[in-house]
Amino acid sequence: MPGCEYSAMQIYQVGGAVRDRLLGLPVKDRDYVVVGATPEQMLAAGYRAVGKDFPVFLHPDTQQEHALARTERKTGKGYKGFSVYAAPEVTLQEDLARRDFTMNAIAEADDGSLIDPFNGQLDIQKKLLRHVTDAFSEDPVRILRAARFLARFTEFTVAPETMLLMREMVDAGEVDALVAERVWQEIAKGLMEKQPSRMFEMLRECGALKVILPELDRLWGVPQTATYHPEVDTGIHVMMVIDYSAKQGYSLPVRFAALTHDLGKGTTPADVLPRHIGHELRSVDLIREVVARLRVPNDCKDLAQVVAKYHGKLHAARQMKASTLLQFLEELDAFRQRMRFEDFLLACECDSRGRLGLEDCPLADAEHLAMALQAALTVDAGAIAKQCSSPAHIKQSVAEARIHAIQAILP
Repeated sequence: MPGCEYSAMQIYQVGGAVRDRLLGLPVKDRDYVVVGATPEQMLAAGYRAVGKDFPVFLHPDTQQEHALARTERKTGKGYKGFSVYAAPEVTLQEDLARRDFTMNAIAEADDGSLIDPFNGQLDIQKKLLRHVTDAFSEDPVRILRAARFLARFTEFTVAPETMLLMREMVDAGEVDALVAERVWQEIAKGLMEKQPSRMFEMLRECGALKVILPELDRLWGVPQTATYHPEVDTGIHVMMVIDYSAKQGYSLPVRFAALTHDLGKGTTPADVLPRHIGHELRSVDLIREVVARLRVPNDCKDLAQVVAKYHGKLHAARQMKASTLLQFLEELDAFRQRMRFEDFLLACECDSRGRLGLEDCPLADAEHLAMALQAALTVDAGAIAKQCSSPAHIKQSVAEARIHAIQAILP
């Protein structure tokens, strides 16, 4: 391996690759820490420098990341408030001590032997997420990472002392210092994990959810009509919805729409509960605030707003006459944005089946609306346009033809 000519240089595999191998999971990315080397030695050995905040190098052959062993010292609030010290005298244990969880603080030498100064292997056996040292409290992103790991490793729980430390971090205002891009990055990753509800439940338990997503946090304890929602609690319903979306393997925009579709129920006046009249438009307004604050990508933002606004209307699709179905399809912009329309139906499927005892309920209204679109798409708008004597009549003529096509497939 390049660099072995320097007798003091030692290279260890660290982090997720070691953890996942011990968990019996496929290893994706491999990271290495280099002890006893200087940046000049790394460059001389053919490595390419890529790190901005601390010394990271790419192996000349494998292109895998090799970071110099380092320590970190807190200098300010937030995850960027650190000064980094990387030098040949920094030991492997000192580098491992700055890591977040014991399961991520295990190193593997070239001969396969493990260096585990913080008993990470034992915590893996116990299925415990435990912080390495109290330096954990210096980086609020670690709260988000803990929540995301729970969504991925569904058999793990958080060690009581780690939960206590995270609550203290929230009380100290550390979570307030998180930047929007990093919050969204971790939420997006968590939504794509195996059981995303565990992420939001942990954030709620430690108090972080009401800081980063108060619109979601307030849904717990808000009742819904038991006839339609046997689970009653709106927060529980939303967690069931996002877990259903994950179980189906749906895309991030669909999962984000599932997460935010009922935000307006958290602002329903108490005197009208458990009904939620007009919650759809209130949800749209709250989604606008969330996506602006967290800088959510446009594909997630657009679908979330459409689902929030129209998911209730979908349940009346089978009672609509042909002209109303066409109007609904036009409101959804289904003719121009077909993929978004399909994602709309998927998110509404999650909403329908994210209810206690109704996980396999029929989706007749969604199927009905999809059939109406397919019927309307059989109309050749171009041919109709050529037959119209005046351009002013084209839109009306196309609409009438689409209505007739939809009528033909109605019961």
